[in-house]
Amino acid sequence: MKNGRTTLMVNKSQRQNAELLVFDGALLLLNMSIFSVCWFLFYEHHLYLSFEGYGDYMVIGLFLALNMVFAHLYGGFELLTSRITELIYSHFIALVMTHFFMYMVIWMLVRNSVPTPVPLMLCFVGCVGVDALWSYLSYQLTNRIVPPKRTLLIYDNEEAYKNGLKIAQKYNNRFAIVGEAIVTRPTPNIYKEIEHRSTEAVLLCGIRSSQRNDILKYCIEKGIFAYVRPNIGDLILNNAQTFRMNHLPVLLCQRSSPSLLYLFVKRLVDIVLSGVALIITSPFMLVTAIAIKAYDGGPILFTQKRMTKDRKIFVIHKFRSMKVDADKGGKGIVTLQNDERITPVGKVIRACRLDELPQLWDIFVGNMTIVGPRPERLETIELYEKEMPEFSLRLQVKGGLTGYAQVYGKANTSPYDKLQMDLMYIAEQGLVTDLKIIFATIKILFMSESTEGFAEEKDAVSEEESTV
Repeated sequence: MKNGRTTLMVNKSQRQNAELLVFDGALLLLNMSIFSVCWFLFYEHHLYLSFEGYGDYMVIGLFLALNMVFAHLYGGFELLTSRITELIYSHFIALVMTHFFMYMVIWMLVRNSVPTPVPLMLCFVGCVGVDALWSYLSYQLTNRIVPPKRTLLIYDNEEAYKNGLKIAQKYNNRFAIVGEAIVTRPTPNIYKEIEHRSTEAVLLCGIRSSQRNDILKYCIEKGIFAYVRPNIGDLILNNAQTFRMNHLPVLLCQRSSPSLLYLFVKRLVDIVLSGVALIITSPFMLVTAIAIKAYDGGPILFTQKRMTKDRKIFVIHKFRSMKVDADKGGKGIVTLQNDERITPVGKVIRACRLDELPQLWDIFVGNMTIVGPRPERLETIELYEKEMPEFSLRLQVKGGLTGYAQVYGKANTSPYDKLQMDLMYIAEQGLVTDLKIIFATIKILFMSESTEGFAEEKDAVSEEESTV
């Protein structure tokens, strides 16, 4: 009977996944159809060389591929974990990127003139409308196809309980909490609790590996979904090399040691992209500098000592967004929501991310990289390491302008959660991962929560501005 229930749950999950894939495929085909009409009506007959059939299909196929890649990258198909507004925004950014690259392709294919962007803009508007409608309908249908799972919250401590509860409350269309269990109780009692409540999923938070692994094995055997908040050790294992010794599987964990080819290409990309960006953004930086100086006559830049790979110290540069001497009088440890120290000019440049532009120079000269954990100030690292000795693990790689914590977290995400995301990047670092993060950064540029301050000073320690 139990095996039959397990098989039924697995088959149900497979059927649900297949139905969600149908939703994804339908949207991609609709967008491709809209582009196909645009291509054949407005662009195909302007080509420098006639494609004679197959070439047309290649262009349309390129649109399909780009749309699929960017939609996946920006989370447009994450129907199980996103709200309607998040889905619409994700598809909007994906379509912006898709149509931008397609215009570049069309520009290279047409003859003796610059192609008009108007038809492609109309195609974009049509796709946005279709994607918005799809997001609404798919979200509603997904909630019917995949109803909330009967979930048991299993935790080890009060903080873990709060984190698990926040997850369940935010995704109440996925989790229906039917009970709670603390792991101070013997593991067999937790098994009975799972069985007694006809649990379909468990949410494991802050549980030590030995006991958690027993619960995981039980859940896998019974076909129960297990959602796990990882520990630092789990993320270290993500970077382990797998091989066999004496016909036995062995995992080798060591300090991050990416290939010399990857490091060379990464540095080359840093130089090229930061150099080009410095040229392109120079007018914006000039206007920003004039605005800061005109407002209060204070310094244009603020500089601060930060720590990067192997505890190397360097000086970071940013446009000053706070009042002069904002760190005096016992303040400056944290940036709060609606912080009174931020100037009117500072609010604008923070919202537009213009305050970060001087860091392009830090990247160009090699003190930073484009993708990597954000370099922290010295006092912050000292404080964090007292509470979390493993915080120093993020210093295995060079500090960056953007990273996992910036793309998938928020400005006020807790230091421990940011550390976990930084370790995820270190475990997965590579050219593909870097490109994904660079493109994913575009999505968060216009999301206010990515620059949201802390509600209270006790919540975290963050960047402190000092001017020169």
